[in-house]
Amino acid sequence: MISYQRFWNTLRASPESTYTLIKNHHISSSTIDKLRKDKPLTTTTINDLCRILGCRVEDILEYIPSDEDQPL
Repeated sequence: MISYQRFWNTLRASPESTYTLIKNHHISSSTIDKLRKDKPLTTTTINDLCRILGCRVEDILEYIPSDEDQPL
């Protein structure tokens, strides 16, 4: 499973907030909801978040092996 807990830690350490992401950077509220619920995001969105926050991909997400992952 992909966890976005690192995103929340990175966001807290930045001058940005969910409000500024939505208002100033045009990140949709549905994207913020996906981040909260560890739902899939596009690589374009991840790229945008990295550019806004000035961070690397690994500062936004982490892969955590899970027995609940869909079978391959």
